[in-house]
Amino acid sequence: MKTITYVRPVPLMKGIFGGFLCIAAFFVIFTTSILFGFFIMAFGVYLASTEGSQINLDDKTYRTIWSLFGVHIGKWKPIPKFEYISVFKGKQKQRVNSLGASTTFTEDVILVNLFYSRNKHHTFYRTFSKEKAFEVANHFKLALDIDILNATEKKQKWL
Repeated sequence: MKTITYVRPVPLMKGIFGGFLCIAAFFVIFTTSILFGFFIMAFGVYLASTEGSQINLDDKTYRTIWSLFGVHIGKWKPIPKFEYISVFKGKQKQRVNSLGASTTFTEDVILVNLFYSRNKHHTFYRTFSKEKAFEVANHFKLALDIDILNATEKKQKWL
């Protein structure tokens, strides 16, 4: 089975801490409090999980996945007739609230979108590295035999 999988990497310490919390949660569930144990478990799963996409080239299906320790969960859908790949530069905002004060952090993010039906798209990959985004786009180009549109600059160009 030829499956292409891309997931956003989880930082090593974040994954280790999330795994430790999941293990500690089992201990708390069986010895102290079920409710508190499930709260710790949920936080550990949140820290250790990531999102991504998979394409199965044999069955012509794709899915958006949620991944925890290498186990991927998601519903397979038929691949539409993709027309082209767009590598797009966008903004990602994150709002932080604490004790009545809030602030918003904005950072640049590079998205790899596969377009179909003229203007519909599916975001298959999200990264902060332009090089990694083009590496993924080239992988899709070879697998699906479609062109890449570089939309990271003001003047867009086909590759």
